[in-house]
Amino acid sequence: MWFTLRQKGGVALTLVFILMLFNWGLEARKWQLLVRSLEEVSFLRAFSAVLSGVSLSINTPNRIGEYGGRMLYMSNQNKLKSIAATMIGGLSQLIVTIIFGLTGLIYYINNFPLIKANAYFSPNFWEKILLGVLMLIGALTIILYFRLQIVIAIFEKIPVLRKAKVFIQIITRYTSGDLQYLLLLSACRYVIFSAQYLILLDTFGVEMLWWQGFLLNAVIYLVMALVPTIAVVELGLRGKVSIYFLGLLSNNTAAIIAATVGIWLVNLLLPAVLGSILLLGVKIFKDK
Repeated sequence: MWFTLRQKGGVALTLVFILMLFNWGLEARKWQLLVRSLEEVSFLRAFSAVLSGVSLSINTPNRIGEYGGRMLYMSNQNKLKSIAATMIGGLSQLIVTIIFGLTGLIYYINNFPLIKANAYFSPNFWEKILLGVLMLIGALTIILYFRLQIVIAIFEKIPVLRKAKVFIQIITRYTSGDLQYLLLLSACRYVIFSAQYLILLDTFGVEMLWWQGFLLNAVIYLVMALVPTIAVVELGLRGKVSIYFLGLLSNNTAAIIAATVGIWLVNLLLPAVLGSILLLGVKIFKDK
């Protein structure tokens, strides 16, 4: 591992850092487009908002603090409305994660049988049941994404939510073209942070075919998206899941752990630190 790191480390780490900027830059572009119907936000301001959101999300379940960090960069009348916009961006990323994850899960089920056949169940019976359930969830999520009026209808029918409807009206302003473009940006972002992980795995000496690593890595991201967790303790769970799936391709456990820690530091901790610095310059309470 150390020989490979010395040989490839400099170039690989530089590339990973550059891709980190592209990764969060695409997320900033998504958010900029999402809040455009509320107010015009420059790309630099959107980028700062995204990093600040990462900073506040690191100690919250499923990174819900991200909404608070981003809304600080909106004007007072649009702060709460921007939450709905941020949720749509997260939904587009979740759809991409599910689609790639299901593709990886199909590959995993067909190539790595875990449950032996017996008189009652065929090999990978329960895994196939899980695949079917996830495909159903994915289909319903996609339908909801392109039929956001359903959310408005739900808020209108539930009295306790009716007053909050004004804060989610923004979701009716997105056209089908807007939503498709968001999916495209989310897919590009997915490919980028997947490439980062594969680069680090290669740098630390994990030998595997890149496409196999990509598919099993897609299953890892799917698991992480479905399991509730907090970012500061996510690293341990991500390490275990990565060892389980990538261990099917390589027995270099130390390198898998090193790459997992590395991607967590670069894609989460470093942006969180930068976001914390940016938050110091945000004037939360404005004078009239």
